[in-house]
Amino acid sequence: MLERRRRIHEDKFIQNFVNETFRERWDVQLEDYQVTLVWTCIVSIYSLGGLAGALIAGPMSITFGRKKTMLLNNIFLMLSSLLALTSRAAKSFEMIIISRVLVGINAGISMNVQPMYFGESAPKHLRGAASLSSAIFTSFGVVLGQVVGLREILGSEPCWQFLLASNAIPGFIQLLTLPWFPESPRYLLIDRGDKEACINALQRLRGCEVQQSELDEILQEQTEAEGLRPSRPWELFGDQNVRWQVISIITISSAMQLCGNDSIYFYAYYVFKAAGISPDMIQYITICTGTCEFTACIICNLLIERQGRKILLMGGYIFMTVWAIVFTIALCFEHKVEWMPYLSMGCIFTYILSFGMGPAGVTGVLPTEIFSQTARPAAYMIAGSMMWINLFIMGMVFPFLVSELGEFCFVPFAAICLLSAVFVGLVLPETKGKTLSAIASEFHKLNYRGLDKQSFPTTPAQYQLGKVCHSTAL
Repeated sequence: MLERRRRIHEDKFIQNFVNETFRERWDVQLEDYQVTLVWTCIVSIYSLGGLAGALIAGPMSITFGRKKTMLLNNIFLMLSSLLALTSRAAKSFEMIIISRVLVGINAGISMNVQPMYFGESAPKHLRGAASLSSAIFTSFGVVLGQVVGLREILGSEPCWQFLLASNAIPGFIQLLTLPWFPESPRYLLIDRGDKEACINALQRLRGCEVQQSELDEILQEQTEAEGLRPSRPWELFGDQNVRWQVISIITISSAMQLCGNDSIYFYAYYVFKAAGISPDMIQYITICTGTCEFTACIICNLLIERQGRKILLMGGYIFMTVWAIVFTIALCFEHKVEWMPYLSMGCIFTYILSFGMGPAGVTGVLPTEIFSQTARPAAYMIAGSMMWINLFIMGMVFPFLVSELGEFCFVPFAAICLLSAVFVGLVLPETKGKTLSAIASEFHKLNYRGLDKQSFPTTPAQYQLGKVCHSTAL
């Protein structure tokens, strides 16, 4: 999977390139704050591209299918890599900005469609582990980006354009391998009504004859969705039948970006430096942070079908709350107690481990499991939009948090993690090993809690039938 959080350690090379471009074009020497402004634009516009990708992922996955959407998505990636690769020769920093938009669109689409494809293609007892594999390869991309960003490889002045373009390699691998895989069986049957193609896809994925119970589950979902068109995002907000599902994905997707994990990557450099590690060695220590998240995601993948989604998600946020508090204490005493910087280093690694074993993996699984086939693309659009919007906000706000709060800058993150854990514990039902209809029934009770039992349908299937009849009457 494409690496989505590429970290350019040698950002000064691109800043120098921006300055040289202005000087050669207009004979203007930019001030430091002007160079920083352009650099900030280059970095932050990736999030806006990701938001655009999340918004078009739903319509694309409905129109083209999950598999074709992922293949078409490589157009954005290849164009991005081409622009980044040739930007230096063309002496155009604008090409880098456009490249960042395009790679953001690619990331926004793939982060929505890939877990959707995996979740719809996997049997229910492996649905969580299959969907979570997307998070594993995301974290692997982080480690890979940190490795190729070393000065000895591509993180040097002559090679920065190759570093920016290196994410084309995973795209080529996907283009060579994905065509051999079948389309999502649920998409083929429920969206396209092609039962034969669905059975063929299941046989190819399972490598054996299709179990009747698995086919019956998909047929039941097709019956419940019959006569309904795919939902639009704004329609989900007004649909009482999915009220708490929508609240859940908004809350949990936002918490994933607001919990401070990306910020702790930013803070790691200063903590490592305070611990006495030389600046030349910090780039190698930083690889360990990415390796921590990668390892944690693998462990989460092994545990998700045993422990369930709820306990991993809630446990991850509880541990992150604890480590944020310990981290704050360590920062307060780092100049008074000699060994406190080492405790800060430990907090960084444990914070990232807690994130990887909970929020990083489980969050992307939830929209697949708590929404029906017709609502799932719109749900991923909402979830993806919240993730990218909050990532952008976090990138803009965190420097001010550090400036205003100093060593207490992680206190807001501790509060967010604690509130997220409470929300998961009180609201989110366990989805491990359950059919999508059974999960919908649990949310159905929550969505209509407190109403007269005679005033609402007793099952999600009856609710869907009511919607069909209402649409027909209109």
